[in-house]
Formats: sequence, C-alpha cells, structure tokens
Amino acid sequence: MLDSFRVGAYMRGMDTRATLISFMKMHGLGNDFVVIDSRGRDSVMTQELACAMGDRHRGVGYDQLAEITDAPSADFHLTFWNSDGSQAGACGNATRCIARYVLDETGKSKLHITTARGDLYAVDAGGGDTSVNMGQPLLDWADVPLAEAMDTLELPIEGVPTATGMGNPHCTFFVDDAEAVELEPFGARYEHHPLFPERTNVQVASVIGPDHIRMRVWERGVGVTQASGSSSCATAVAAARRGLTGRKVRIDLDGGTLVVDWRDDGVWMTGQTAHVFDGQWRTS
Repeated sequence: MLDSFRVGAYMRGMDTRATLISFMKMHGLGNDFVVIDSRGRDSVMTQELACAMGDRHRGVGYDQLAEITDAPSADFHLTFWNSDGSQAGACGNATRCIARYVLDETGKSKLHITTARGDLYAVDAGGGDTSVNMGQPLLDWADVPLAEAMDTLELPIEGVPTATGMGNPHCTFFVDDAEAVELEPFGARYEHHPLFPERTNVQVASVIGPDHIRMRVWERGVGVTQASGSSSCATAVAAARRGLTGRKVRIDLDGGTLVVDWRDDGVWMTGQTAHVFDGQWRTS
C-alpha cells in the first residue's frame, strides 16, 4: 500500500504535458555520446535540448550528441551536436558507435550513412571492431576552412601545426612529448585562433614510430576528451603528409587505441565501441 501511495503521489505531481525522449549512452574509447534515434518520426533536436542534456551535473553529459534520422538514399542520416549547443559536421567515434548499433540491429555487414560531411560507409571489422570510412581529407585552405590563403601543411603559428579538414577543422601540433603539454590552456587558446573562422579542434601528437602515434585532443565546443575519431584521422593524415609516418598508423589516445588507414578511397578508422545504457529524458 505504501509503495502504491508513493507512486500515485509522484504521478499526481508530474506535469502531464511532459514529453519523454528515449536516448542511448554510448562511447568509443571513453569519447562519450548521447544518441537519439528519430528514425520514423520528426527530429526532436534543438539547441536548448543539446545544452540541457550536455550538462554533466544537471543533465546526462556527453562529448557529442548524435541524432539518427531517416535518409532517402542511405541507411540513415546523422546530425551532431556539441554540449555548448553548436553543431559539428562530423564525429568519427559517434559514427562508429551508431554503426555498430545498426549493424547489430539489422544484421547487415555494411552501412551507407549521410552526414553534413557527406556520404560515409561503415563495416563490421570483426572481433567487435567497427570501421568507418571518414572520406577524403580536405587539404586546401578554403575547405578546412582557414581565414586566408596559405599552405595547410605548415601554418604560420608558433609550433608550425598542420591544418586538416575532416568535416570539422583540425589543427595538429607535433611535439616531443604529448603528455607534457598542459592541454586545457593550450587547446582553449588555439581553438579560437583567428586563422580558424569556425574555430578548430586541436591535437598534440608525438610520433613514436613510423606506424605509431601518441595523441591527445581538445575538441571545439567541448574541451579535453579521452578520444576523437575525426581528430585521429586528421592527425594520421598530417603525419603522413609531413613524412613522419606511413599512411596506416596506430594512434594511442587517453581512452584507448584506434587504427587509422588513409587509403585511396578515404580515411578508414577502426576500433572498439560500447553501448552503456538506455534512458529517457523528460521535457516539460
């Protein structure tokens, strides 16, 4: 009787106009995401919802939020949001997480995904790994984009970083010891550098060998994250362009390891994913 009374009192106190939004929490190497599946219905996303859910103290918390919607000529479409309410053009680890979910759901071995970045493809790589082709890197200054014409291989910034577009702008610094860099002030400083009119993701990377990189990342609109798929792709491309590594590398991040392979058909990224829990968000 007491439990029924408590439940009834709770229900009477709820706003009957509230809407429940189902979501999933996933991560790729600690790079964590809220995923909302809006296939078969209208999009629910707004800037306000992205900010509310992104608050790690009063919301759910995430590095990025991804919404799955229907796509007329592909398996599905993905839209990405940062926790500050801004949108991102690409998110490699979230794409891998969602691809793993849909591969398991449908039994398919290959998926066609559309994003603001363009058409992406994902495959089951075996052993629980998922591979996503993040497309060709954008190497021209206008495509990154940068504020003015210049060689993207070596920017006129202290540390001579490399700029790469992977759907998001990236700025990669090659350093002797990535562990020694105080990433929070460093990343915040260069995210807003005037050469990057849309801000930028910032990577610090140490080359360990011709096929091995240690990297740490600051994501625009987010801050320090344990991993980043698009940043890993950008760093691998930058290292290969500078002759520091080959085109296939292992990248060790704070949260784990990804393998990136820059092939003729695009930049492939492979690694583990995790589906942590399902929940519901109540709006009023």
